[in-house]
Amino acid sequence: MTTILHLIRAEDYHALAEGEPLRPASLATEGFIHCTAEPEVLLQVANSFYRELPGDYLVLVIDPAKVTAPVKYEAPTPPAGPLAQHLFPHIYGPLNRDAIVAIRPARRAADGTFLAV
Repeated sequence: MTTILHLIRAEDYHALAEGEPLRPASLATEGFIHCTAEPEVLLQVANSFYRELPGDYLVLVIDPAKVTAPVKYEAPTPPAGPLAQHLFPHIYGPLNRDAIVAIRPARRAADGTFLAV
């Protein structure tokens, strides 16, 4: 089974009602949920965008075959920088919770650096 990964603040995930689909802010602002297929890319994204944000984070391991919304693999926008050659899975709709096959904590250092996803 090929899986994709999504990083989420633990408190946001735990605030969801049981069975409620995941609708992160990016779904409203960008029209999709950001994911990645490679843990090392997720680690790089986490440290680039979330290092300064406090709190615990979770990694959602998702089976894209179970996602009810369309999943499209797309280049980053703008297509520059170290991740320009990667295609990112984007979920174009709410994420149904039964597509989440595992949840694991993201490990962080005291300074906020993500050490492992």
